[in-house]
Amino acid sequence: MATTVPLIGFTIGKGSPHPLGATPTPEGVNFSLFSENATDVELLLFARHDSPQPYQVIRLDPYVNKTFHFWHVFVDALGAGAHYAYRVDGPFDPAAGHRFNANKVLIDPYAHGNTDSVWSRAHACGPEDNVATSMRSVVIDTSRYDWEGDQPLHHPMEETIVYEMHAAGFTRSPSSGVAHPGTFAGIIEKIPYLRDLGVTAVELLPVFDFDVKDVLHVIDGRRLTNYWGYSTMGFFAPQSAYCVSPESGHHLREFRDMVKALHRAGIEVILDVVFNHTDEGNQLGPTFSFRGLDNRTYYFLVPWDKQYYMDFSGCGNTFNCNHPIAQKLIVECLRFWVREAHVDGFRFDEGSILSRGEDGAPLPHPPVVWQIELDDELADTKMIAEAWDAAGLYQIGHFPGDRWAEWNGRFRDDMRRFVKGEPGVVGAVASRLAGSSDLYQNRGQLPVNSINFVNCHDGFTLNDLVSYNDKHNEANGEGNRDGINDNLSWNCGVEGDSNDPAMEALRSRQVRNFAALLLLSRGVPMFVAGDELRRTQKGNNNAYCQDNEISWLDWTLAERHSGLRRFWKLLIAFRKRHRALREGGFFTGALNERGMADVAWHGTVLDSPGWDDPEARVLAMTLAGFRGDPDLHVILNMYWDRLDFELPTIPGRVWLRALDTSQPSPSDIADFGREPPVAGKTFPAEGRSVVVLVNRAQT
Repeated sequence: MATTVPLIGFTIGKGSPHPLGATPTPEGVNFSLFSENATDVELLLFARHDSPQPYQVIRLDPYVNKTFHFWHVFVDALGAGAHYAYRVDGPFDPAAGHRFNANKVLIDPYAHGNTDSVWSRAHACGPEDNVATSMRSVVIDTSRYDWEGDQPLHHPMEETIVYEMHAAGFTRSPSSGVAHPGTFAGIIEKIPYLRDLGVTAVELLPVFDFDVKDVLHVIDGRRLTNYWGYSTMGFFAPQSAYCVSPESGHHLREFRDMVKALHRAGIEVILDVVFNHTDEGNQLGPTFSFRGLDNRTYYFLVPWDKQYYMDFSGCGNTFNCNHPIAQKLIVECLRFWVREAHVDGFRFDEGSILSRGEDGAPLPHPPVVWQIELDDELADTKMIAEAWDAAGLYQIGHFPGDRWAEWNGRFRDDMRRFVKGEPGVVGAVASRLAGSSDLYQNRGQLPVNSINFVNCHDGFTLNDLVSYNDKHNEANGEGNRDGINDNLSWNCGVEGDSNDPAMEALRSRQVRNFAALLLLSRGVPMFVAGDELRRTQKGNNNAYCQDNEISWLDWTLAERHSGLRRFWKLLIAFRKRHRALREGGFFTGALNERGMADVAWHGTVLDSPGWDDPEARVLAMTLAGFRGDPDLHVILNMYWDRLDFELPTIPGRVWLRALDTSQPSPSDIADFGREPPVAGKTFPAEGRSVVVLVNRAQT
């Protein structure tokens, strides 16, 4: 380690072990970090984000600047905007799990901003000193921001409609027309579009700092990098590449500006967070933080040979989430984003890893999961788990309490099979429409514990789900071996793009069918940015490395598919008008003022659903309206030909056609108050269509 040089304009004090990170005060900055096994710690201060060398090195005295396993120091007269990093020394004994290397410059795990202007991943992997090409953390004063009265919105879960999107890809295309494409500021410019669409929340793919310079493959001269961001480097720091001025330490301010603007439009912000692993990878990966701070504390290591990492995440390492220090980091990270950035919720990537104990085995009462469930400061924050991991732990219906919701993979698969035309799945489809009581009711949970989705960022877009039978991932440079093979998709007869008007009409109908099933189901609907515009990835179902036109939202589609966009918009508004579609509880058989049960199931014949028919491809349901709401009758015909469906007769009421996916725009969905009446006792539903009827009193 370097020898401490005389301070330049600073004096130092003992400092405090809490809080962790760099905390500015009127007098200076307190620095604190955790390392149980370190023997020596140095704080490096840099004049600029790109300075090749620190202008000041402060060695922490273990007899003065250490309390328990917390290393700390107070630097007088230092302020916000200062750039800093650490060197940490200790035993280098990989077989015992120790990987300390004083040559490696480390960022602060609790930093609120980092810069990567001189960063070299390759230099962080080798044994040599990498100070000239290291990342640096930035001291940020979180107290200096005018929220103008803003607070998290706390929309009820049953009122929530989630729009999953990539924070940069949403506006990266030149077609977006924004001043700062690919940034938090760019999202602000597109808020009128989101508000017009009617979504109540955006779920952003990872916005915590990750390595945008990590070149995964080079294909035909094109550098493929980590686009999705599911490899975190800094959990408390907004991604610097999504900021306009990260070098000035404006990370948090720019993120807050976006949140505040979205809140003004009534739109919540949910962050996709990755606590299951970090970007340091396996034993061959870079050292930039946790590995160099205390490898044995932060990671699962192979018990019989600790130089190797247990990989439940599929990404090289697994974060030791239920170690007290890792648990502290996770919970304090969530609190930080809620308290300081007014975030409304979190979606936990590979959330089942949160349930693994320090030996890697699933725990019946995982401490970090239960602390999140019971934490008072997070009481009104939405928590959403991806309830599986890469090692095969599948926990749909296992996350506890009323705070945790889960991505419902069963909803996705059952609805795909149904719309594809597979027979005999109508019972499962009814369960999904009704809120998945088979998954949640016995645990005392509700439909709002289910995040319903047909697709997400990981897999086919909705357009590609109806345009491709097989994945086409050749552009990823992995020989089309990556990405899942069983997509439960149907290309409608031709693989890929088609100029056949009839084919295009069928595909648009199938997209509308999926949209209708999603928005007509109890639970919390989620769809992906661009699905309302038939965005395509040309059959790529694993575009994690495609920071280009494959992944970016092409805004010219808004005009090309304006009719489909209108359908989604009016369908969302329809859901918001009808409480029967978004009640927080399961159906109970309760009767409304007209004597109708809250739900009744049918086939083409009333009260005769095909539960036991292995060839059934149709289903209908009548939903009773309560408290003055109209009743709804939903017809789902996934057979390929027209079928006549019996309609219930309700004295004094007349049925009106609100929606029919077989019709071209604008007849596919009616404006409110302009629904045409339906004559007769049956309705001829076209093949592969969804019809929704609404009743009103006869005049």
